[in-house]
Amino acid sequence: MIKTLTKEQREYMVERIQTYFELERDEEIGTIASEQLLQFMIQELGPFMYNKGINDARQMVEQKVVNLDEDLLSLERPSGHSSR
Repeated sequence: MIKTLTKEQREYMVERIQTYFELERDEEIGTIASEQLLQFMIQELGPFMYNKGINDARQMVEQKVVNLDEDLLSLERPSGHSSR
């Protein structure tokens, strides 16, 4: 999956990992270690986040379909036999 990231995206994420370690853990982490951590997170944690995104999208689409169905039902006109 990391190969699907652009060079700029990968560099940004590596920089963010390095910044996190510096600010939150008062540790310095090199580029190679940051890239390895990023690769690990993508491989091990990425599928969970991806699946959560898919589930959220599915729920949104289902709600849109329910709303669309309700809108279409509201457009129906009464039908029946005409009175003479």
